[in-house]
Amino acid sequence: MKHMLKVFTVLISTLFILQGCKIKRAAPSDSIPQHETFTINSEKLNEKRVINVWVPKDYTKSTDSLTVVYMPDGGIQEDFPHVANTLKKLIKDKKIEPVILVGIENIQRRKDLTPKTEVEDDKKVAPIVGGSSDFRDFINDELFPEIEKRFRTKNYKAIIGESLAGLFITETFLESPQMFDVYIAIDPSLWWNNQYSVKTAKQNLEKLSSKPIKYWFAASDAGDINRNTVQFENILKTTNLPQLKWFYSNEAKETHATIYRATEEKALIWGLGK
Repeated sequence: MKHMLKVFTVLISTLFILQGCKIKRAAPSDSIPQHETFTINSEKLNEKRVINVWVPKDYTKSTDSLTVVYMPDGGIQEDFPHVANTLKKLIKDKKIEPVILVGIENIQRRKDLTPKTEVEDDKKVAPIVGGSSDFRDFINDELFPEIEKRFRTKNYKAIIGESLAGLFITETFLESPQMFDVYIAIDPSLWWNNQYSVKTAKQNLEKLSSKPIKYWFAASDAGDINRNTVQFENILKTTNLPQLKWFYSNEAKETHATIYRATEEKALIWGLGK
């Protein structure tokens, strides 16, 4: 009986976490901010990608170049509206400098945001998984130049995302840290591929260049996520990295469904604050 109860608990936990892997939808209360939308014909991904861009209200009245915040799950029916509205509020309250937000709308979320995996259960979450390397190349080689051509940008970039997007952000932080200056990974799915990102973290961290970098991460009450973020925190604590500023926020009172909106404001202030 105890064994059956344990199996049932694990199954429920796994189903709950996988629910967060689905394409994300904006809550009905999220007002849609004024924004620009364009498409990129990606050679890296062999598909057209929809890009949404929000700029602060005084952008056209200024000649200043701005930091750019990139986000997966960046569709109008995904997380773009509430992140843009949060940035608007923080800028109005003078808690951060004006920034540009660039949202990448999903096509095959579970393909783009996951690394390759040897775990059979991971491979069942979507028809195709393991495309994060190609997605990263798209951002670096095609999206960055397009944004820099269209907008006044500083050579300073941030990225924010939750769940599988948090996994992608953490993988990028560990394997291609030069891409961004600020990484914000909310409830990252570090269970992927038998905790590969956690197990290889120390060796990747030891390869960090001397470039200053920030990494902020948080976990909800989702067991498989929380356990792995705590392990990752312990690795960061025991690795001497003077060029890295990091912060872990254990949000045990939040669920996988609530943690993004609950933490994005303090995460963005920490990463981009004055």
